[in-house]
Amino acid sequence: MNTQKLLDTARALVANDKGLLAMDESNPTCNKRFGRLEIPQTEEARRAYRELIVTTPRLGECISGAILYDETIRQRTTAGTLFVKVLTDAGIIPGIKVDTGAKSMAMHPGEKITEGLDGLRDRLAEYARMGARFAKWRAVFAIGDGLPSRGCIEANAQALARYAALSQEAGLVPVVEPETLMDGDHTLAKCGAVTEEVLRTVFDRLCGQGVMLEGLILKPNMVLAGSSCPRQEPVDEVADATVQCLLRVVPAAVPGVAFLSGGQSAELASARLNAMNLRFASRLPWAVAFSFARAIQQPALDIWLGRDTNVKAAQGALLHRAKCNRAARRGEYTAAMETPRERG
Repeated sequence: MNTQKLLDTARALVANDKGLLAMDESNPTCNKRFGRLEIPQTEEARRAYRELIVTTPRLGECISGAILYDETIRQRTTAGTLFVKVLTDAGIIPGIKVDTGAKSMAMHPGEKITEGLDGLRDRLAEYARMGARFAKWRAVFAIGDGLPSRGCIEANAQALARYAALSQEAGLVPVVEPETLMDGDHTLAKCGAVTEEVLRTVFDRLCGQGVMLEGLILKPNMVLAGSSCPRQEPVDEVADATVQCLLRVVPAAVPGVAFLSGGQSAELASARLNAMNLRFASRLPWAVAFSFARAIQQPALDIWLGRDTNVKAAQGALLHRAKCNRAARRGEYTAAMETPRERG
């Protein structure tokens, strides 16, 4: 294991007020989003959309790393250049999603276990040869009556830890993503309690597997009330609850926390990230960054609609969201940034 390489990559992923762009949607998920907008659900359409993203001018000013999918890391631009090279030339570190998805967990109705450990060592070695420098594995936890169960938390935490150890062995920084889902009517306090329990267990298992904490990135959910909860706390209360939770359980050795957006609107995700950095950044032991997917991509996808004539405008929307989130890392994001004049 190349310890210095892992340390350098992990630090670079959260350096200079930048964050990660998650463009690792599986083909079925990508097709579903295309279907809603009547975009052809084909490999070529997916390639064209991903080319739009990776060739966005100046994206590297705001994005430190991009998480790719297995199909994506093998794809090329229309000019024949591998996406990995396009990203690297733009100063963006290529990463790769390595889990094979969350499947129904045996004997645990309503809960999921993330699969993909079989053959992972060989897959990681292949991705490293292809130019990936970090990896990602997502586990999901639903909140409900008696959920999540200890069995679900422990099984997923163990899988995350085994994945992280294998990634570091292969020279790839593991992005560890334990996501407590927004679906439901649970309160912010309930989300905080579950998130704390999940993260405490995850870090216990990471340490048990000998994972070097200085060489990983945590990708957690923000602490939020369920999407159907009648009370949705204001931005500052979300920031307070999230930071309080993380301070209790995330070791100071971890170089960065890069939040997932998890279905939040683009504007709310930026505002909440901004509040955390504005109120707490100077007192936190780790960088507070972003690893957003839809909260960066969706406005661009809504503009593109599969049409070549819309590429430039879609890239402008993508860069705008990336700029908003870089500003949020500095505690400088404001609603005024969303006005058409400011976007231009």
